[in-house]
Amino acid sequence: MGWGDLDNGDLLDAMTNHFEVLVTVDKNLPHQQRMKDRPVGVVVLRAKSNRLSDLLPLVPDLLAALSTLQAGAVKQVAG
Repeated sequence: MGWGDLDNGDLLDAMTNHFEVLVTVDKNLPHQQRMKDRPVGVVVLRAKSNRLSDLLPLVPDLLAALSTLQAGAVKQVAG
């Protein structure tokens, strides 16, 4: 979509009307961005590393978080 150069706030703005959720490993995003009034939710994955082998075990909890996530909310999924 050509969004590779967007910083967090601009990325969240660009997501409006395109996506409902941002899944990220950026633990600082919820502290750097005001999420309350945004039309998207955020799930932060907290694993030992960003390697796929460390993230895959989080998928069941990620799916559960997605099922109840509301716009403007932030949930953390930890392994």
